[in-house]
Amino acid sequence: MTPAAALPPIRSDLLVTDELEVLSALVPLAGQRIIELGCGAARLARDLLARHPGSQVTGLEVDRIQHDKNLAAAPVTGLQFISAGAQAIPLPDECFDLALMLKSLHHVSVHDMGTALAEVARVLQPGGHLYVSEPVYAGPLNRIVRLFNDEGPVRTAAQHALDEALTTGTWAQVAELRFDMPAHFDSFETFEARMMRPSFARHYLDANRVAEVRAAFQPHLGPDGANFLRPMHVRLLQRRD
Repeated sequence: MTPAAALPPIRSDLLVTDELEVLSALVPLAGQRIIELGCGAARLARDLLARHPGSQVTGLEVDRIQHDKNLAAAPVTGLQFISAGAQAIPLPDECFDLALMLKSLHHVSVHDMGTALAEVARVLQPGGHLYVSEPVYAGPLNRIVRLFNDEGPVRTAAQHALDEALTTGTWAQVAELRFDMPAHFDSFETFEARMMRPSFARHYLDANRVAEVRAAFQPHLGPDGANFLRPMHVRLLQRRD
């Protein structure tokens, strides 16, 4: 596998509309065995396999509702789903080349983050990569979301868990970058459904809280909906031999 450090660097001031392009600039994707931890609807995995049909992706998801939706969706060659969490991966040692955690590490319980990263190391072959993409706790969208879901502590914990993992001798960090991704919502109702009422979480949402969030969202709403920039922080780790 080509070392990520040998690839051209990516600027930190990019606006990224397709994170797969970022990933493909950092690691090989053709003919790879890939695991995605907390895959959600596996949109990036489906796009990846469309571009690299010789690869294989295993998506793990703990949300049973989303997992059932994944199983019911049209099958994609090379894509399989398992109902499991990153802290207990029900698969053999050294069976993957690449692991993906796309906005999912901060959803692992804080006391399980270290275990999850150790599990990822276990299922990666020596020299394999872990791509961790986490939202940065900043910006207008975050200021709205924190009114009903303050993720500041868990996002900080996710970065600390990565820092701690780097002290174990198991991992080396080979790339780090930041970029913005656009986030679009057609209406407040779209925002409410996607962000406030996901199947994997239950937020306290009485009428007053919903009204407060709506009031904060409304100034960003224009004729074409609401558009935000979501700052992202990517760290690429490589399992040592």
